[in-house]
Amino acid sequence: MTITDTHTHLYSDAFDEDRKDMIQRAIDVGVSRFFIPAIDSSYTDAMLLLEADFPKNVFLMTGLHPTSVKENYLKELAHVEELLAERSFYAIGEIGIDLYWDTSTLEIQKKAFKHQIQLAKKYKLPIVIHCREAFDEIFDVLEEEKSEDLFGIFHCFTGTLEQAKRAISFNMKLGIGGVVTFKNGKIDQFINQIDLKHIVLETDSPYLAPKPFRGKRNESSYIIKVLEKLSELYKLPQENIAEITTQNSKDVFNI
Repeated sequence: MTITDTHTHLYSDAFDEDRKDMIQRAIDVGVSRFFIPAIDSSYTDAMLLLEADFPKNVFLMTGLHPTSVKENYLKELAHVEELLAERSFYAIGEIGIDLYWDTSTLEIQKKAFKHQIQLAKKYKLPIVIHCREAFDEIFDVLEEEKSEDLFGIFHCFTGTLEQAKRAISFNMKLGIGGVVTFKNGKIDQFINQIDLKHIVLETDSPYLAPKPFRGKRNESSYIIKVLEKLSELYKLPQENIAEITTQNSKDVFNI
């Protein structure tokens, strides 16, 4: 069984003590590809080192995370552009809008989001969207930028069925992770109404560990728990879920 973790922060300092062992545990359960989202320039060296250590398994994105959109955001965006000019990446991400931590930066978050969508179009890359308490704002930007060459993943989808359908209408796959196993996660109540062709698996490790690890450090091997839950909800064998979602990830990331 081949599984893809489409969103994992393997460079996080939460893994400094056992990073290689943790990655090997995931490989041992069938996770053969790890897609690594960017946050800001302070993580670039760690991401490149990770790729050098696991060249067959690690696939890098570049981008500016919305919570890192500060006064220096233009300098950070210039760093993203420099990287894109130097080498290839598999996506622009994670990008978007986050109004949980700071609403005062909404306008520059929107500017950074739009600019990076345009970079994705220029380089024919998917976008990987971070959305926290900002569905309306995200959808407003996507509506403005809507086109055939706009596509990607709505990472860590936690919205309603209506919001899921709207995200899909913008050529987005839904990134489903540990939240689907939570009692109060809500997406488990409707996700089986979404065709599996629109779903990819993710962990967002070290965050959002699935049950029974909720509240602890997440890691990519725990994606098995997400797979088990989706198998239960869709009433399909885990192998089928893994095969379909892995193919979806290949389609998005052009592998």
